[in-house]
Amino acid sequence: MPKLDRIRISGYKSIRDLDVPLKNQNILIGANGAGKSNIISLFSLLNQMAEGRLRYAVGKAGGLRSLLHYGPTRTRHIDIELAFGEIGYACSWEMAEDDGIIFREERAGFLGHGLGDRPDVRPDAERPYTERPYTERTYTDFLESGHRETKLITYAKEPHPHTPPEPQPELELEPGQEPNLEPGRKVSRQLLFGMKSWRAYHFNDTGADSPIKAIEQINDNMYLRADGSNLAPFLYYLKKVHEEQYNHIRDMVRLIFPRFDDFNLRPMVENTTLIRLEWRERDSDYPFLAHQLSDSILRFICLATLLLQPNPPDLILIDEPELGLNPSALQVLAALIGSASHRTQVIAATQSATFLDLFEPEDVVVLDRFHGETTARRLDTDELEPWLPDYSLSELWEMNVLGGKPSP
Repeated sequence: MPKLDRIRISGYKSIRDLDVPLKNQNILIGANGAGKSNIISLFSLLNQMAEGRLRYAVGKAGGLRSLLHYGPTRTRHIDIELAFGEIGYACSWEMAEDDGIIFREERAGFLGHGLGDRPDVRPDAERPYTERPYTERTYTDFLESGHRETKLITYAKEPHPHTPPEPQPELELEPGQEPNLEPGRKVSRQLLFGMKSWRAYHFNDTGADSPIKAIEQINDNMYLRADGSNLAPFLYYLKKVHEEQYNHIRDMVRLIFPRFDDFNLRPMVENTTLIRLEWRERDSDYPFLAHQLSDSILRFICLATLLLQPNPPDLILIDEPELGLNPSALQVLAALIGSASHRTQVIAATQSATFLDLFEPEDVVVLDRFHGETTARRLDTDELEPWLPDYSLSELWEMNVLGGKPSP
């Protein structure tokens, strides 16, 4: 799946109209209430949409009324556009009579080579997609309107109604090889499975009743859950199947917690379908439990596992990864994010000035809120050149040179 180059959002929560170019590494900063969590929550909604659970997710969020920018009297619909290299996706959601959600329209297709280059489909094909005004962008496929769940699921499974397949000779496929699908269906599959893999994480619940510390099903290991609740079974799976990555995670924990030796990962004796997180110190075989780790170390273990796993999601979103971590642990975390960004895309929202200093200006997207509307601006090293020899990014943030500070 190509990386997500750009997202445009309008009519969602604090966002009236926002166009954000994205790179492999994206650090969101801004004052409380600027809209960082709103952006992350939208990606979570798109993930739920790809899973066929959009109606449930919207209902759980309070209905579409609560998601519209200043409510339905001011905003009638939410519009979203995504650009992934040469393919794109767009949808528009509006409120149903039951406060549920209806698709006003849904589009997907080629935005570069292929069908999108045909003059009858896109007259301005010679212009890069991201340089054209949104009103001039054309998708090759209209996926209908009036439905309550995405049609990507349907078109990923069935022959695409707008692009009839050309006759193909019968071929014997190698293991893991996909059939030669017609272009429209192939794009739908790419978009669907890409968004299905997106994961938003917030490891803030590490208290006494945290699910991370609970006994879990040993087979709950397909992916690391958003709250880290299946950390033990996921680490157990990595140790058995991906030992190199497991050892790397263990070594990173040792780096910030020198007393740590290794995890004790084993099925419970009384029920081998269950497992819980145990660990031991250096030069000791005494098994400690997860509640005997500090909250900050437990969060770091979750973050290291997330960022060092062998098959990461296409897009990782992390809300406030810096919580409770000391400066040396933040340095390790920033390095892990940088390493992960070579294999996937990472969006992290932070309030930590110390953490900000560990990134380059081009990595940073500054969110502000003016007159109730979220705005976004990616930093430019050239624009900051007069300041950077004498000031760090955190100092420029505190001085409000970068923006992202509270405003009326």
